[in-house]
Amino acid sequence: MRKQRFLITVTAVASLVSLASCASEEKKPQGGAITEGDVFVFGSVGAPKVFDPFYSSDGESQRISSQIFESLLRLKPGTSELEPSLATEWKEEDGGKKWTFELRQGVKFTDGTAFDAKAACFNLDRWYNQKGVAQSPGVTQGWSNDFGGFAGQDKPSLFKSCEVNNDFNISVSLTRYANFPLMMSYVGYAMGSPTAMEKYNADEVVAQGTGFKFPDYALKYPTGTGPFKFVSYDDAAGTVTLERNEDYWGDKAKVQKVIFRIIPDETTRRQELEAGTIHAYDVPNPVDWTSLRDAGMQVLSRDGYNILYIGFNASTAPELKDFRVRQALMYATNRDQLVQTRMPEGTVAATQFIPPLAPGFNPDLKAYPYDPEKAKELLAEAGHPNLEIELWYPTEVSRPYMPNPQAVFEAVRDDWEKVGIKVNPVAKPWNGGYLDGRDQGKAPAYLLGSIWHYGDSTVGTFFGVTDNAFATKLYPFGKELAAEVIATDSESDPEKSKEKNHQLQANIMNKYLPSLPIAHVPSAMAAAGNVKGLVPSPFGNEIYSSVFFE
Repeated sequence: MRKQRFLITVTAVASLVSLASCASEEKKPQGGAITEGDVFVFGSVGAPKVFDPFYSSDGESQRISSQIFESLLRLKPGTSELEPSLATEWKEEDGGKKWTFELRQGVKFTDGTAFDAKAACFNLDRWYNQKGVAQSPGVTQGWSNDFGGFAGQDKPSLFKSCEVNNDFNISVSLTRYANFPLMMSYVGYAMGSPTAMEKYNADEVVAQGTGFKFPDYALKYPTGTGPFKFVSYDDAAGTVTLERNEDYWGDKAKVQKVIFRIIPDETTRRQELEAGTIHAYDVPNPVDWTSLRDAGMQVLSRDGYNILYIGFNASTAPELKDFRVRQALMYATNRDQLVQTRMPEGTVAATQFIPPLAPGFNPDLKAYPYDPEKAKELLAEAGHPNLEIELWYPTEVSRPYMPNPQAVFEAVRDDWEKVGIKVNPVAKPWNGGYLDGRDQGKAPAYLLGSIWHYGDSTVGTFFGVTDNAFATKLYPFGKELAAEVIATDSESDPEKSKEKNHQLQANIMNKYLPSLPIAHVPSAMAAAGNVKGLVPSPFGNEIYSSVFFE
C-alpha cells in the first residue's frame, strides 16, 4: 500500500472504580457452552471520555465507538488491508485531489433514519465546520492532525468540499493529494446520524476549567450504523453496556450484549478473568503471558505497530531548543538495555519514529549508540554540563507501548543521571493531570507513545507540525519540518513516496530530533479459552461482532 497516515491514539483512565461482581446476566466464560445471544464482558484498562468518535482521541473511547459506529471504509480484521464498509466502491480523480464513493444502500442508523449521500456529506461538512473551542486540538485532535484547519480559519485545510452526486454517491474534493480512502477507515471519521446530532446538539462543546464539557450526544446518545448500539454508561459502577443492533445491514453480532468493565489494575483484571467474571481484557502483564496460557487462557498478541518515545516541550525548557542537548539525551539513553530488561519479549529498540512494519521505514538509518561520554561532551559544548530537567511519567495506566511507566521512567532516569543530569520526577494520573498537563505545555520532558490506526508512514502528528504556530513555538525549525512532512505526505508516486519517507526519517533523527524514539512494543489481549472470533488487530481496533463462545 502506498504511503499512509496515522493518528496518535491515547487512553483516558478514570479513578479506581468499584470492582464488584458483574450483574447476573453476565455469563461466566467457564463451565460449559455459551450460545449465541449471551453477553461478552471485556475488562477495559480505563474509562472512556466521550462516545462521539469525532471528539475522541483516547483508546478506551474509540474501543467502544468502534462497536457503535462505522466509517466509509474499514480495515480487514487483523490486517492493514482496506475493504468496503459504508462505501462499496471508491475511485481517485484529479491526481488524488478528488475521491468518489459509491455508498451502500439499505443501511440505517440505530435511530431508524437512513444512511445516504446527504448523511455522508452532512458528517464531512460537520467536521470541517466546527466552531469555537471545538477547533482546539484538545477536542478535535484527529482532524487537526490529518486535515489541518477548519472553515473560516487562516490555517489551510486538506478538506475542500463534499458533493452529493445522487442518493448514494458522493465526491470529496481535497486541496492536495492524500491517501484519503485510508483515512476514511478510521473510527474518528465514522458516520453518525444527522437527526440524532441535531436533536442532541452534538457540536455544543464548551470550555470547562482546564478541560471541556461535551454535549449529551457525545455522552448519552451516540448513534451510528454499527453492529452494536449504545445502552448506557454507569460511571459509578464503571460499566458501559451495548446491545446487538438487530437491524444491522451486515452479519448480526453473535452475542446479544457487550459490557465493558473498567478495571485499571492489571492484576485485578487477571483475577477477574480467572474468576470467570470477565471474558477478556487488554494489556496483560508480559510476565503473565506464559502462566495465562498454562492456565488455559488465550494470549492474543498484536504486532508492535506503535512507538514509545520521550517527548519534549522546548517552550517550557528552552535549553531543549539546542540540538546538541537533545542529541546528548539520545546518546545517554541505553535503549537496548531498557528493551531487554523492562519490556516484553519481541520489543525492538527504535531507530526512527515509525516501526519496521510501516511502508516508509528506512532500513539503512543508523541507530544512535549508547554513548555516555559523547553525551557529556555535547552537554558541555552546549553550556549545560549540569543540566537539570523535569521528566514526567504517568500513573494509573498500562499502555501497549508502555506496560509499566514507572519502570521505564526509572531506567531513563538512571541513564541520564550517569551523565550528570539532575532528573526531577513528576508523576501524575493519566487522566488526572498527565495528558492535560502535557497538552498545555507544562511538561518539559515526558514519556508517551502512539499506536497506529492503520499502516502509515507519516510522522507529523508527533511534533505538532500540522499546526505551524505550535511547532514554531516549540522549535525554530517547526515550519521547515512541517513543510517536509506535508511534501512527503502529498507524494502520490509510490517509489518517490518511499524515497521521501526515507529521507524524512533521516532528517528527523539527524537534523531535527524533536523527541527521542525509544521502542516498538508488542502487546496482547488475554481471553478465556472458550472465547472465539476475537481477532487481534495490529492497531488495537478490534470489532466484537464476530465474538462467540465455544
